[in-house]
Amino acid sequence: MSPSYSHRVNLAIGEEMRARSIADVLGEVFFEECAVAAFERDDGRWDIAIHCATAPDPDLTRQLVATVAGTEVADKISFDQVEARDWVKASLEELAPVSAGRFVVHGAHDRARIPANKLGIEIEAALAFGSGHHATTFGCLCLLDHVLKQRRPQVVLDLGTGSGVLAIAAAKALHHPVLASDIDPLAARVAAANTRLNHVQRHVRVIQATGLAAPEFANTGPFNLVLANILANPLRSLAQPMSRHLAPRADVILSGLLTTQAAAVIAAYRLRGLVPARHLSINGWSSLLLHTVWQIHDEKMNRQACPCGAEK
Repeated sequence: MSPSYSHRVNLAIGEEMRARSIADVLGEVFFEECAVAAFERDDGRWDIAIHCATAPDPDLTRQLVATVAGTEVADKISFDQVEARDWVKASLEELAPVSAGRFVVHGAHDRARIPANKLGIEIEAALAFGSGHHATTFGCLCLLDHVLKQRRPQVVLDLGTGSGVLAIAAAKALHHPVLASDIDPLAARVAAANTRLNHVQRHVRVIQATGLAAPEFANTGPFNLVLANILANPLRSLAQPMSRHLAPRADVILSGLLTTQAAAVIAAYRLRGLVPARHLSINGWSSLLLHTVWQIHDEKMNRQACPCGAEK
């Protein structure tokens, strides 16, 4: 049975970009316990609402908002309780489908409205994370679409798969083997369920694993494409083990890092023979496309504009 949520955090703010940035940060921290959503009001201002099963830490919540929008905005946050209901489902059902290149991430309520020329990725409405609305997931999908216009990777790894969005996208576009892993056993179960929901379970194998030491990585690889939407510090520590599982000509898409952290992540991968080809910066979050050094000549000969997002 889906959980019911009774604790609510509310914040009204004027600018859409700041509202979305705040929602992104709160969603990153509270994604396992709470539903976070931003909505435009009739007067043009934006409401940010968080619904949780247990009361969130007020000091932490205010501190997170203050880092994005300042203490004056953070001081206006209100905390209360509302009638218990499945706020995760209710919040996600208000969200419009997210289009990123050829991919559209949507809920069950929009299933029939996906254009025939798009690849729909349906995410169960009861899940509060991995819906595609976060800038990091959006950036990864845009970069994946860009890569697929140039190459068709034969073996794909989605490291830190979460809800399985990226693995499902790769499987739908390529019909090739995809290995998806997550450190969290709940996330692995959710991702596996979503592969069945999207009818790609034949192509996607989901495992629960920490890092890249499990035998499944060596048995499935080497990988022509790796997608890793995690966090900056884990990405840096994974540079060396990841490089050992890459094919000679490989693409690596990294996200989950703030734009201020991008240089340090890029440096870690340069040491392992990977160089940056694209950098999308969206609402303060970065998504990176890296190539093995063998591909740089090919990339220069076949330069294309990235399909969505702001490129640096």
